[in-house]
Amino acid sequence: MPLPDVAQLHSAADFLRSRVPAPQVGLVLGSGLGGYADSLAGLSKVSYASVPHMPTSAIQGHAGNFCGGFLGTVPVLCMQGRVHSYEGYSTDRVVFGACLLRELGCTHVLLTNAAGGIAADLAPGDLMLITDHINLSGQNPLVGPHDGRGARFPDMTHAYDPGLRELALGAAVAAGVSLKQGVYASLLGPTYETPAEVRMLARLGADAVGMSTALEVIALGQLGARAAAISCITNLAAGISKQPLSHDEVEATAKEARDRFTRLLTAWIEAIARP
Repeated sequence: MPLPDVAQLHSAADFLRSRVPAPQVGLVLGSGLGGYADSLAGLSKVSYASVPHMPTSAIQGHAGNFCGGFLGTVPVLCMQGRVHSYEGYSTDRVVFGACLLRELGCTHVLLTNAAGGIAADLAPGDLMLITDHINLSGQNPLVGPHDGRGARFPDMTHAYDPGLRELALGAAVAAGVSLKQGVYASLLGPTYETPAEVRMLARLGADAVGMSTALEVIALGQLGARAAAISCITNLAAGISKQPLSHDEVEATAKEARDRFTRLLTAWIEAIARP
């Protein structure tokens, strides 16, 4: 399926405009990371289920709310959770929320996810700035008739905006938070990867692996938004970890990283808004 229907995006945006402040920065908050939205000043919360055409997730750790408010003077709109292809959604549904952030006026969209660590220097609880991705999901939100939004064959060299990444590194120093960097591999899920698949990913140059983000970044770039992303390394990937992988571990580790994650995101957004 191609990008989300324009009329559906307009309808959803019109519904939200009367309920949340007009945002400058959008945030997509992944598994176990949604609590950041509750720290916004003047918080307005709108359930996905009430927004026309907005898909909802049944996955634990994805609360399913748009949260609008302010970080200092910066108007921010957060997505508490996302939907995934493995839930049975088509690609236009998977990227609908991210595209809606752009429709509402977000010029910058920061995405987060929980990921399994592959690189030897990554440990559970680490935060990793994504420098690039390897999309092995077998999907692309631009497949289908080209409707004139963006290029037919878009360049992906700077899918993860270099300027935003530079600001993230500076924000990490200012916030006293260690921020690693690496390449994110996006797979379909919902199974975790096999040890053989993890060895393959390592040879391909992936530092971490997850089940989201890449499709959203592709769609955002096509719509002219500046996008960047951070992974919270919540577990070591199969064959590296000595424990069976579980979603409970993902949520628990994300919770432990919440303070560092909050300080980093706050400093990053403040740096983006600075003249």
